[in-house]
Amino acid sequence: MSYLFKLARTHSEITAYYALRRKIFVEEQALFPHDDVDTLDAIAYPIIAVTHDASAVLGVVRIYEPESRLWYGGRLGTHPDYRRGWHIGKGLIDKAVTTANAWGCDRFLATVQIQNVRFFQRLHWNSLEEIEIRGIAHHLMQADLDYYPANNEIRPVLQLSQAS
Repeated sequence: MSYLFKLARTHSEITAYYALRRKIFVEEQALFPHDDVDTLDAIAYPIIAVTHDASAVLGVVRIYEPESRLWYGGRLGTHPDYRRGWHIGKGLIDKAVTTANAWGCDRFLATVQIQNVRFFQRLHWNSLEEIEIRGIAHHLMQADLDYYPANNEIRPVLQLSQAS
């Protein structure tokens, strides 16, 4: 099966994006008690993995620029039924970093749960330090931007209501 990786733009795509995040980070991993939405969602661009007929959102990630030319990726997750083979996760990471690179990224960072560090290393990321977030071991990691050339994604104007 092949997938499309794209910015979530429509109301239904954004609703499905948040629903999958909630399923992964609240219900499955219990990292948050009720909802995983935070203040960073106001400045984040949601990216989704969908089936080619766009009938289902199978993966999610967000990217955001907290300071000029410094980008972060976060809330990367794949629907439990589609985790085999890492294809969706790899595609989401590629779309996230190449998009940020197109929008003026000098540095791309992410906090990665410890069990996923080797996967990121295989995708040309380097661990900068081990940290703890919400009681879980993570690594602060940095993407090798030379491995992720800029794509042709046009940067949309953020809709401040995305996180609602």
